[in-house]
Amino acid sequence: MPGLDLVHVTKSYGRATPAVSDVSLRVEDGELLVLVGPSGCGKSTLLRMIAGLEEVTAGEIRIADRVVNDVAPRDRDIAMVFQNYALYPHMTVFENLAFGLRRRKTPKPEVERRVREIAETLGLVPHLARRPRELSGGERQRVALGRAMARRPRVFLFDEPLSNLDAQLRGQVRVEIKQLHQSVRTTMIYVTHDQVEAMTLGDRIAVLKAGVLQQVADPFTLYRRPANQFVAGFIGSPTINLFDATVRAEGPPALEVGGAAITPPAGLAPELAARRGRAVRVGVRAEDLTLDGSEPGGALAARAELSEPLGGESLVHWSTPAGRLISRVAGKPPAIGEAATLHFGQSRMLLFDPETERALYGA
Repeated sequence: MPGLDLVHVTKSYGRATPAVSDVSLRVEDGELLVLVGPSGCGKSTLLRMIAGLEEVTAGEIRIADRVVNDVAPRDRDIAMVFQNYALYPHMTVFENLAFGLRRRKTPKPEVERRVREIAETLGLVPHLARRPRELSGGERQRVALGRAMARRPRVFLFDEPLSNLDAQLRGQVRVEIKQLHQSVRTTMIYVTHDQVEAMTLGDRIAVLKAGVLQQVADPFTLYRRPANQFVAGFIGSPTINLFDATVRAEGPPALEVGGAAITPPAGLAPELAARRGRAVRVGVRAEDLTLDGSEPGGALAARAELSEPLGGESLVHWSTPAGRLISRVAGKPPAIGEAATLHFGQSRMLLFDPETERALYGA
């Protein structure tokens, strides 16, 4: 089926480093792809090129196998939702939803039918006679979504649409966007710097850093098998624990840190054998640092320094020979200064090359 393709897309503003550098990926028909990365990584620039609001310096953008580099934005069959709602303040909700259809001279009965259908989908029926100033932030964003939906475009583009909402509304509208996608199954590309939004919304997530595509995968793969240290550190909250270890010089491949021996992930023996006496970087997620040593892996002496209660669990900061590490602890957290042994199993441990930062997974 038709989708959207980016083929070696580059955007340069004449600086030494392009804003977007040689990005190639395919968005399948009906997929919700999230573009995520820190501020300035090029994700919004990439979205604007897809929309036709920025020129492509090099490469091709194809929608349904049609190259659209030189196609005007209005002719790309795309709808875009911005972080500012861009509603007409003097129009009612009904008139805002109907505006694009009337511009295209859609017959009046069809306009009525589509607006009512969209209003029911987004829970806007009680607000159709109101003006934007009478709505909450979440309701305004739903009107902006509905106006885009009314056109029935081939592709939806979202440019950080929730960034102006408070935390509770962000969660509410995020669910509504996901439910909308599940019901209409239209191709959607969603830009955010919030990795929680990315993980909860995306069928797949494309991670960008300084204009370069780092990895494209489903949320679980990004979290458990990141391509490199940047992806591992950007995806996940709290951020992954990282510390350096040394590959043991003799005997079966093992890692050493602060006098403690660590059993590395299975399957990495050949790679580690070639790195004897050299450093590797170890990554362990907060939920994988436990007080239970049932699985072979690593064990580090630790002392609790700080706890952040989150209700049913706490984030505990520990002082260890590997540096400060953070773990999730269910129930009551340990007392400050309390000693413990932190364990992490080899199956959940990640290793990275400290020079290239690429992940080491072996054969």
